[in-house]
Amino acid sequence: MSVDTATVAKIASLARIKVTEGELEAMVPELNGILNWVEQLGEVDTSNVEPMTAVIPNTLRLREDVVDADPLTGGGKREEVLANAPVAEHGFFGVPKVIE
Repeated sequence: MSVDTATVAKIASLARIKVTEGELEAMVPELNGILNWVEQLGEVDTSNVEPMTAVIPNTLRLREDVVDADPLTGGGKREEVLANAPVAEHGFFGVPKVIE
């Protein structure tokens, strides 16, 4: 696939980028080079490569999901918190319906 000056002008127009005629001419070979490189990437055999989300392995540090009953650090205050709510329903904040 290759682009010409008209295609680069249309891309610049869609991106709302003001480009002079000289800049258009300079961009044509650059964009064609990028497109050729992308086509080369399509030729690489990746059938034995596992999909990944990052280059290095990332693992999340997990902790116990427990409620801290200490009154100074949190937890065990549901009734006190809900006492400030305009509407409380079944132990949760009541909110108005947004979508009907």
